[in-house]
Amino acid sequence: MFNAKTYIQRRSELKKKIKNGLILFLGNNEAPMNYTDNTYHFRQDSTFLYYFGLDRAELAAIIDVDEDKEIVFGNDFTIDMIVWMGPQPTIKQHAAKCGVKITKPLSELETICTNAVKQGRKIQFIPQYRYDNILTIQRLLGISPKKVNDYASMALIQAAAEQRLVKSKEEIAEIEKAVNIAYEMHTAAMRFTKPGMYEREVAGFIEGLALSLGNGLAFPPIFSRNVQTLHNHYYGNKLKDGDLVVNDSGVEAVSHYSSDITRTFPVNGKFTPVQKFIYEIVLAANMTAINEIKPKQNYKSIHLKAAEVITDGLKALGVMKGNTKDAVEAGAHALFFPHGLGHLMGLDVHDMENYGENNFGYDEKTKRSTQFGLKSLRYARPLVPGVVLTVEPGIYFIPELIDKWQSEKKFSEFINYAKVNQFRKFSGVRIEDDIVVTNNGCRVLGKPIPKTVDEVEAVASDKI
Repeated sequence: MFNAKTYIQRRSELKKKIKNGLILFLGNNEAPMNYTDNTYHFRQDSTFLYYFGLDRAELAAIIDVDEDKEIVFGNDFTIDMIVWMGPQPTIKQHAAKCGVKITKPLSELETICTNAVKQGRKIQFIPQYRYDNILTIQRLLGISPKKVNDYASMALIQAAAEQRLVKSKEEIAEIEKAVNIAYEMHTAAMRFTKPGMYEREVAGFIEGLALSLGNGLAFPPIFSRNVQTLHNHYYGNKLKDGDLVVNDSGVEAVSHYSSDITRTFPVNGKFTPVQKFIYEIVLAANMTAINEIKPKQNYKSIHLKAAEVITDGLKALGVMKGNTKDAVEAGAHALFFPHGLGHLMGLDVHDMENYGENNFGYDEKTKRSTQFGLKSLRYARPLVPGVVLTVEPGIYFIPELIDKWQSEKKFSEFINYAKVNQFRKFSGVRIEDDIVVTNNGCRVLGKPIPKTVDEVEAVASDKI
């Protein structure tokens, strides 16, 4: 948690954008796994953390813009709860840490909201993603659960997104802490992974490091020999000599700021010639994109530049052909690169995604594409200093997608399907770094994580 002045200033900036009414913030609650007292790992709502910083379940807050009043709602622990959980700060003590002077029991939230509704006062909230909070909105404001997010405030979304988009120095420092823990996770995984192991052994190993060095994983890790499945959370495969594996994993710092790093490496510590060739295409796309990043540069154009590097490389491999720019404009490269170049990073590993990507990743001048692959670009707008985002190009050979496109003779002027089918069992390669946009370019965050062929092989061959 930052100094109280940080949260006071954040709320003050928000009140300049939201001119009247009440702003409602719901913290998250404990969620049972299989019975009430056996809960999932608690994770506070990121918007609540951003404006109040309080990392405890069953809290809510209101900013009354009209009366310039801020209230934190919550219940102090009873003696029965203290017996099981130990002594805890009071709600008033919690609130003081973020500069809020007024506290009330959670039961009074409904009274205040009900009265505001009767008075015709505007109550603004962000889109909800937890079902219990959706039901809370129903109880407080009388909105049908199915329509709750239809009533989310666009003005509040835009104001909060504008604030959270540009990271302060203290936020960047926290993200960098998370990247430095990811360095330990990724280099240790390269050394730990051996032929004959199961994916789950490595996935469990890196989760242990995330818990011991930080606040646990930022998302369920992707550790798999089946790189062609982009979000693969199955860990049951036995690793073989000659396999490539992808390790897409990140960690939360204690502050909840996140990292998201991907490395692809050979299980036995040595790339084959073909693996090396394709890996270096992806590496070139990654480094080209990083070199292109600077203020005012549209991130969509950087995505397309990375796609051109990938297309040129695949032409050299013989699986693509024709004019590179024409192929990328048509979207032919998306057979091999079917996702976006990157996404925002911050308190969320996909920062602010619950606000709706089109509300912060696109604008009036930058419209979302409907083209396969390009439509999955999460952030496309011009860059500004202080924005933190990922750079994660990849090349994948997805048999089911290859079969579909080949049967449709799709982009046959750009794709050599006979050659592509020789790589059906290759799987894929993805390389991902976290960067911050600076005044004249960008900076890769954290301790450099091995990513050249020589660097990866040196670490992956040094087995634990």
